[in-house]
Amino acid sequence: MNTKYNFDQEIDRSNTNSIKLEALESVFGSKDIIPLWIADMDFLTPPSITQAMKQRVEHGIFGYVQPDEHYFNAIINWLKNRHHWTVEQETISFIPGVVKGFAFAIDAFTNQNDKIIIQPPVYPPFKGTTEDLKREIVNNPLIFENGQYRMDFDNLREVAKTGAKMLILCNPQNPSGRIWTREELIELAEICYDNNIIVISDEIHADLELPGNKHIPFATVSEKAAQNTITLMAPSKTFNIAGIVSSFAVVDNKKIRERYFDYLEARQLNQGTIFAYLAAQYAYETGEEWLNQVMEYVQGNIDFVDSYLQEHIPQLRVVRPDASFLIWLDCRELNLPQTELENFFIHKAKLGLNSGTMFGEEGEGFMRLNVGCPRITLEKALDNLKKAVAL
Repeated sequence: MNTKYNFDQEIDRSNTNSIKLEALESVFGSKDIIPLWIADMDFLTPPSITQAMKQRVEHGIFGYVQPDEHYFNAIINWLKNRHHWTVEQETISFIPGVVKGFAFAIDAFTNQNDKIIIQPPVYPPFKGTTEDLKREIVNNPLIFENGQYRMDFDNLREVAKTGAKMLILCNPQNPSGRIWTREELIELAEICYDNNIIVISDEIHADLELPGNKHIPFATVSEKAAQNTITLMAPSKTFNIAGIVSSFAVVDNKKIRERYFDYLEARQLNQGTIFAYLAAQYAYETGEEWLNQVMEYVQGNIDFVDSYLQEHIPQLRVVRPDASFLIWLDCRELNLPQTELENFFIHKAKLGLNSGTMFGEEGEGFMRLNVGCPRITLEKALDNLKKAVAL
């Protein structure tokens, strides 16, 4: 790979209030572990974004701001060029985070005790936030088959008849990194539309396609999908700017859009900050070369982990992702209950990974590994793991 960015550079993130580091003791009970958990990367943000922010800081006045045409055009052009999705400015709204975005949707479109469908194993806030808002979870578990996940449409047709009001879709899927096919998304759209179930599509990992893979925005697969969806996206994971809250929603259906956007506006939740708008604009205008190169590097990291495990620790298997810098590790051949598996990684291997059961009981026997880091970090981590398994 001919790259002008040094992703092998090790950067000290201490004293930056990084959750990945500062929360180690509270989450894992130890600071003496390699942090490979929370989903941000250990790579420098694209320098064009950093430079734009430096120039804005030098101006020295940070008063009230509003998004301009450059911000909206950056999003519109990115979605068209990267994802072949044509959207209009009026269909876009800033939101202060994707999790907050689907929390607002739950609040705006459902009532307490209403049923909401999720597809575990899946990103923990899908369940946690829904339950915190006093809604009832209806599970449509994914099926793990031949080393990959697929949707259980037979079960979905059944649970769709229970009076559920909403389905929260993870596209691409977290934790497995699966990119859903057009055919799968069309079938999901049909079931939800025909049962009056609005779809909230979390597409925060959309841009993190690994080489040879292509994300498909849910709202683009059919008219039923387009007219029944709130899509939530962000440059945060893509360009390693999660600390700059810069998410947005895209809603094609006018009736749904007005209801959702009115909810946001009435609570002043659609107002971003100076750096939210600026970082998003420059990310989408100038960041594609960096993104393509970082994903090549991440693919190399995934290949490295997979090869290492096959050679040295065959009890562990990589669920090969289509997108993202996260690996879902199948650890079931270690034959450890989940609590013992967690303790094994923390206390024997000295590694901080996300436990599989955070994503639902379907994650029993799995762990999630963040490979968005210099390869030397993974070399150290896998060496620790190899020694721990050999004990």
